[in-house]
Amino acid sequence: MPAAEADIVALDRIAVRESLRVVELARQADWERDTPCTGWTLRRLVAHMAAQHHGFAAATRGAGGESAYWREPEDLTEPWRAYRGAAAAVLAAFAEPDVIGREFMLPELGGVFPGQMAVGFHFIDYVVHAWDVAATLGIGLDLPEHVLDAAVAVARLVPTDPAGRGPGFAFAPALGVPAGSGPLDEALCLLGRAPEKWPLPS
Repeated sequence: MPAAEADIVALDRIAVRESLRVVELARQADWERDTPCTGWTLRRLVAHMAAQHHGFAAATRGAGGESAYWREPEDLTEPWRAYRGAAAAVLAAFAEPDVIGREFMLPELGGVFPGQMAVGFHFIDYVVHAWDVAATLGIGLDLPEHVLDAAVAVARLVPTDPAGRGPGFAFAPALGVPAGSGPLDEALCLLGRAPEKWPLPS
């Protein structure tokens, strides 16, 4: 696998592991908290995150078109446990040989995508979702600068057409990026999050 192609898998691994770290910091009283995902509690957000991991893992095997793999876990009495298993599944799937050379069926995004692009979708999603969880819990996010730089580069490529943003789509309408924003805040604004409303501790 060429180095440039391998990088997106490595970047994704870092984002997923950080998302797992912050999910595992949640306590029982936290699961019903509101999150930056409007209308979703932390429990519902983590269920969605787990389902997406299983769906992407299935897509590496050519089974992404099967809706069962994208369903949220039914048993969420211990959301962190369901999420840990889902994260392990997608990390193992993406570590398989030539995953970038495969085609991914991603029904929620409307079709079949080359592996490089599909893993890029997953990567940016989990940078954002790791932030969602950290913001909900009021804790810091630990992502290296090169990961954040890559995230904002991907976020700048996401189409901003309002017809593909909002309820029922992967991202909310893009927000204006305040002058002087760092790469994480820029990526979040481009993907419809409002980091100033959910400040992380410095």
